[in-house]
Formats: sequence, C-alpha cells, structure tokens
Amino acid sequence: MTFDPFGDFETQGYLRNLAKEKDPDIVRRLEHSSFMTGIDAALERLANVKHLSYADLLETHKTLFEAVYPWAGQDRSTTAPDLAISKGPVLFAHPDDIQRAAHYALAHGQDREFMREKPGVIMGYLAYAHPFLDGNGRTIMVLHGVMAQRAGFSIDWATTGKADYLAALTKELDDPDKGYLDAYLKPYIRKAVPADRLAAEIAQVPGIDGTDEQNEILGNTSDPALKARYEQQELKRKRV
Repeated sequence: MTFDPFGDFETQGYLRNLAKEKDPDIVRRLEHSSFMTGIDAALERLANVKHLSYADLLETHKTLFEAVYPWAGQDRSTTAPDLAISKGPVLFAHPDDIQRAAHYALAHGQDREFMREKPGVIMGYLAYAHPFLDGNGRTIMVLHGVMAQRAGFSIDWATTGKADYLAALTKELDDPDKGYLDAYLKPYIRKAVPADRLAAEIAQVPGIDGTDEQNEILGNTSDPALKARYEQQELKRKRV
C-alpha cells in the first residue's frame, strides 16, 4: 500500500514531491540526488554551529531534501500531527513526543563522554524520534556523524552490514538503552575522520540511498490501542 499521509497521491504524487512523481523508484533517485548534492552544504552549516539544537536537525533535513519536497524541514507534528507512523514492527514516536526524543539525543550526543560510551543509544533516540515523513535515516546519519566526530571518533559505516545493523537498531528501538546498538557499533569505531572526509564516509552507509525507508500509517494517534502502545513505549524511555 502506498504511504500517503497527505491523502493526495493521485494529484500530487508521492509525499507531494515537487515533480508530482508517483513512481517510488524515481522519487528515491530524486531523493538520493538531492541528498548527495546537499550534504556538503549541510555539514558546512553544522560546522559553524557550536551547540546543535532541534532547529539544526530541521534545517539539515531542509538542506538535504528541499529540492524534492516542499515540506522539507517540517516535522511530523506539522505534516502529520494525527497519524501513527511505523516501519515493520517499530512504532515511531507520537508526533507530540518527537522533540523530546530528539532533544535527549542531541543533549547527550554533545556530551563527549556519553557519546563515546553510548553512540548506539544516541542513534536509537534519533531513530525513534523519526521527525520526518521521509529522509530520516540520512538526516540523522549526518547529525550523528557530526556529534561522533566532535567526540573524537567515527564509525566505519562502510564495513557494517545493513541487515545486522537494522536488526540491532530494531532491538534498540524496542528496548532502549540496553546496549544492543552500542554492542553492534563497538567493533566499527575508529579515530575521527577529518572534517573534509565526513561527507564521503556518510555516503558509504549501507542503505543511504533511502531504499530502507518504507513507512506505514497504522491509524490515528487517538486510537485507544495505539495510545496504549505509545504509553508503553514512553515508559521505557528516559525523559528530559
């Protein structure tokens, strides 16, 4: 089933893309081209930001995907405030909780000691926040890469396995801060790459072309069963 949170796929194409293209494969190629074109500008901007904020997360998404989507840089609390979004077994944060999850990741990800010790926890909270209707993985990879570099290390993503990484991430999302993703990433931690190589390193992340982003709409956030799931998930997570 087509992911159509706006309800206008037939007239506006997939996620209201500027080309009004309906073929998901073509849209993915447009996204990847936009990402590769915008990543240097996104990293250059972040390099000039002393303390990364939620606004910087939004601006990074806009820089990476504004050539494809008119809503680039707007999170789900604006674009889909009443929809429960999932991917496979994972129910992402309620729109009202997106910022809280992202704030936790950004605050602790800029604590050098915490980031070095628990890079998987930071990635897990960013992934759980899932701020956008599309482009989440690439956006958070950029932010995570910058925070890791500032903490004095990089992750050798090119040597990771996509299936194994996604399995560890799924466990992290389901049962956060138990070390699942930290344990997976530990063998791939290396000395921080120079700033001028960071874009190339991120470009080697398995699945960075966006083929893994296949979101689903589970229903309305007001549904009692979904409200119970949201509450259960939030009880597992630290609040800030």
